[in-house]
Amino acid sequence: MTKPAPDARPRAPFFSSGPCAKRPGWTLQALDDAALGRSHRAKVGKAKLAEAIDLTRAVLQVPDDYRIGIVPASDTGAVEMAMWTMLGARGVDMLAWESFGEGWVTDAVKQLKLEDARVITADYGRLPDLGQVDAATRDVVFTWNGTTSGVRVPNADWIPAEREGVVICDATSAAFAQALDWDKLDVVTFSWQKVLGGEAAHGMLILSPRAVALLESFTPPRPLPKIFRLTKGGKLIEGIFKGETINTPSMLAVEDYLDALRWAHGLGGLDALIARADANAGAILDWVARTDWIANLAEDPATASNTSVCLEIVDPEVVAEGEEAVAKLAKGIASRLEKEGVAYDIGAYRDAPPGLRIWCGATVERADLEALTAWLDWAFAEEKAALAA
Repeated sequence: MTKPAPDARPRAPFFSSGPCAKRPGWTLQALDDAALGRSHRAKVGKAKLAEAIDLTRAVLQVPDDYRIGIVPASDTGAVEMAMWTMLGARGVDMLAWESFGEGWVTDAVKQLKLEDARVITADYGRLPDLGQVDAATRDVVFTWNGTTSGVRVPNADWIPAEREGVVICDATSAAFAQALDWDKLDVVTFSWQKVLGGEAAHGMLILSPRAVALLESFTPPRPLPKIFRLTKGGKLIEGIFKGETINTPSMLAVEDYLDALRWAHGLGGLDALIARADANAGAILDWVARTDWIANLAEDPATASNTSVCLEIVDPEVVAEGEEAVAKLAKGIASRLEKEGVAYDIGAYRDAPPGLRIWCGATVERADLEALTAWLDWAFAEEKAALAA
């Protein structure tokens, strides 16, 4: 017989890797001041968009000479905007070790058809050899934190401060939870629905002076849709970086992002957010260390994510049954805990190895993660018994 279900339940069972849990204490009343029914170009709308940019700069500690813009289509839109407008002036090194990085490789090789795109990859759970990257003379596109693999770069030491090209960094599940080395990054993108638990559909595009110089000097040899255009007459469209968005944003989503930013600022800013994410991931990783049926997908602890913690089933008896059995057990755990109302959306990403993925960003409470671990053990025992039946 398996043991009875645990008594303690997570207060907030929201462990999805996007959209992520709302901040502690969030209610719909947080949106009462939203500029609903008002134009985003009206004074009130412009003020809120400008405040979102200013608070982003303050909380993320973005240098004063970097531009910050709100752009369409979430993080995907921001990354593709950068790629379509900037790549092609020189060769580019494309890094991929999980599905989203692979998506940017597809864009570069199959859609943009760049003549000199060097692809440097690694399997799930590992980083590619960063020593192969030529960030001194070539452009670089990489994902700081692999959302679907739980593997991140430990630092940006492999990128020289003095370089010819631009470094484009997809930081969507790293921003607000990991320290970004701004001196090494020229384009940084993220979306609102990750670490701060905002609503989706809006992306953030942060440009260094080097990126701006490239935009104003390079004419890409391809048509650009309106939502990708960052320059006019060879000059940066400065309004985009003052809250004059290219298309109409959701003022309800803007208000929710502002609420999250104010919470983060009041908490103590970036350092406090990183500390919360580290503590949250620690709760899961401490449990992994003392549990013999589960392991971190990230092989090197120095590269393990503190936000999208990805786990694999390593129980010898289950593994001996083959990959189909492993996948069935992992899916069963996620489904069982969702039915119990204990954990939502913790299955591995569809393109990743079968397993579990538990979001540990700053809006999650450590006590909820600690409560979850007992339920994970219970669900594993239940599903393993069912597998053997």
